[in-house]
Amino acid sequence: MSEVRVRFAPSPTGYLHIGGLRTALYDYLFAKNKGGKYILRIEDTDRTRYVDDSIENLIKSLEWSGVVHDEGVFIENGEIVQKGEYGPYIQSERLDIYKKYIDDLIEKGHAYYCFCNKERLDKIREEQKEKGLMLGYDGYCRNISIEEAKKRIEAGEEYVVRLRLPENRDIVFNDLIRGEISINTSDLDDQVLLKSDGFPTYHLAVVVDDHLMKITHVVRGEEWLPSAPKHAYLFEAFGWEAPEFVHLPTVLNKEKKKLSKRHGDVAVEDFRAKGYLPEGLINYLALVGWSPENNQEFFTMEELEKEFSFDRVSKTGGVFDKDKLDWVNGHYIRESDIEILTELAIPHLIQAGYITENDVENRYEWIKTLVSIVQERLSYVGEISEKVKFIFNNEVDFEIKEAREVLDGEQVPSLLDAFKEELELVDEVDEEFTNGIMKKIQKKTGVKGKNLFMPIRVALTGQQHGPEMDKIILVLGKANILERIDYIKNIIIK
Repeated sequence: MSEVRVRFAPSPTGYLHIGGLRTALYDYLFAKNKGGKYILRIEDTDRTRYVDDSIENLIKSLEWSGVVHDEGVFIENGEIVQKGEYGPYIQSERLDIYKKYIDDLIEKGHAYYCFCNKERLDKIREEQKEKGLMLGYDGYCRNISIEEAKKRIEAGEEYVVRLRLPENRDIVFNDLIRGEISINTSDLDDQVLLKSDGFPTYHLAVVVDDHLMKITHVVRGEEWLPSAPKHAYLFEAFGWEAPEFVHLPTVLNKEKKKLSKRHGDVAVEDFRAKGYLPEGLINYLALVGWSPENNQEFFTMEELEKEFSFDRVSKTGGVFDKDKLDWVNGHYIRESDIEILTELAIPHLIQAGYITENDVENRYEWIKTLVSIVQERLSYVGEISEKVKFIFNNEVDFEIKEAREVLDGEQVPSLLDAFKEELELVDEVDEEFTNGIMKKIQKKTGVKGKNLFMPIRVALTGQQHGPEMDKIILVLGKANILERIDYIKNIIIK
């Protein structure tokens, strides 16, 4: 068997959709599993949908996620470059190639010129709707001779080129997920292959490119399944061997509808901006539609490469459950190096107004300790602004009513007084102070265990459970703790 070659071929229409990333991921994993090549091609022939900078955004999102291609379109030193022996890898740079193959199809009788204008096409579409017929082109221009067509083109008439499908013939092809699929040409219409602006449609370009780039497996979303028989026939019309088809189930939201911007975040850059880790997003996304042989839930990229196959990809849509993503991502945050996490957290802390650029320069270790306090409780890094809020509010907010009631214990005033006395003996709180403070308060008051620790925690944080107390005391510092003690004593007195 020839070397496995797969491609991810997005259109540059703005951003990389989470479903697109999953397609790219499955391409990548399959190629790695088979020792093959994964190619990035840009399909930009629909100029009406082209968005500036979207090629750069696509590539940056893919590189961030770790789904890195072997061949195709790259960014180097801020410039778009193309690498590989089958380029160009940007379709708009391949127009001369498509023109040659269109002429070939017309000469062989597999395609024809069509001069129907928009008004006529709209009219037949309305008539088909009224009669309950299948919507599609009615073949009006099929019998125009090449000679007559060329005269009309020379006279300046606008035209497109359409695929001439054989009549009443079953087109059969295999899909690695769905098995054998058979569709009769009477249920298909003569697809436009070349538009009036001289650009090919997806249907022509994808077949020509996949053949010339030696693609062995076409992996794409199931929304392309209705087009697959036309593509299979086009390969046949050209006299080429068709690749294997793999149509992936759609990525759905919790309501089992297609994931779209109307329902929240769907762009990879949205998840990146919120502070999801690439390891977390990729691990979770791999499992949206594919299941491993065992019940393993956490995978490194290397483990995914080893385990992945299309045999275990579901035929039905995979649900993208943000709560499950948060759970998986939280696992990677807890495993993450504190330095990396701090770097990711800094922009969020600055945006929330909790720190400044100056703090990053001069109080980096303090920021690191602040991040470590909530590391265990984060699902994604962007949550940090909410999770550390209690550190920046000396008017303590109580998490729940029961937390406030902890301060009603008769031992609480003496605990706070003892704490205050110890603070007044030092210039500033350091690790030595935090390591010994509880023992000193216990010695002074005779209070120990839960009756000692719980009121101190609630007085400082408003919470009954949470981060390690020594880190909280270190991050708060002397002045803030004194202010909190005075605030709590006023509450108790009232």
